[in-house]
Amino acid sequence: MPRLNSGQPSVTAWKVALRRAAHQIADRPPVFDDPLAIRILGPEGDVYAREPKLAGSGPVARSLRPFMAMRSRYAEDRLAAAYEAGVRQYLVLGAGLDTFAYRNPWPDLKVFEVDHPATQDWKRGRLAEADIAIPDSLTFAPVDFQAQTLSDGLAAAGFDAGAPAFVSWLGVIYYLTEEMAFDTLGVIAAFPAGSEIVFDFPVVREELGFIARLAVDAVAARVALAGEPFRSSYSPDALEARLRGLGFSETAVLGAPELNRLYFDDRADGLKLHGAAARIMRARV
Repeated sequence: MPRLNSGQPSVTAWKVALRRAAHQIADRPPVFDDPLAIRILGPEGDVYAREPKLAGSGPVARSLRPFMAMRSRYAEDRLAAAYEAGVRQYLVLGAGLDTFAYRNPWPDLKVFEVDHPATQDWKRGRLAEADIAIPDSLTFAPVDFQAQTLSDGLAAAGFDAGAPAFVSWLGVIYYLTEEMAFDTLGVIAAFPAGSEIVFDFPVVREELGFIARLAVDAVAARVALAGEPFRSSYSPDALEARLRGLGFSETAVLGAPELNRLYFDDRADGLKLHGAAARIMRARV
């Protein structure tokens, strides 16, 4: 694994990319088909992605891998619907090693990848090593939230705040305080009508069953050891109410039952989501 120390990108960004790559290797057909997921990791990442703890059939692999694949698939499905409705800006918050911009089928869709400058420098290196071209439709928007706001970072990148946008925000809110999360959601809520955001969020322990609590505690312990602890969790009903209060006109929470019907029904390998430790939120301005 790369040495991700101070001044370098997050350990979790790397691990999420590994699980997306492992999905391409282990699950047929893939729920989320990403031909660049393995390539962007390089040879070392390819080896890690094939390890049993990621590509195997153990309980952790069979739990985290489908969730991470599904959330990317769902976000890109909603993006396609937004594009059909006329949206031409796509904002990827906390992009990590997301590869959509490099397989974007719509040349007129502007993609803005927002991330910490160190993470973006790391990603550019990965792209160069993998010989993945940076398309003209992509703009990197480095934002250090310790020094600037999201709005300022977007403005500097040429984002059109007067036009609607689709936003994906995957695997990020877990690591933010509630105040930081709602600062970002407030910025999105001020986007023009027709804008939409998809993000995943952890459910408060009080609303989880015993097994789901054990799973959350195990994952939380691992990310804390990596120096990136979980910092917030949410009640789905309360979160929807707060989003409505911010100005979102439509919200929808999707849990395992709905997402399994969308993406995992009738699979011969039995791959599916288990439990409800995290959910997907879709909110429309």
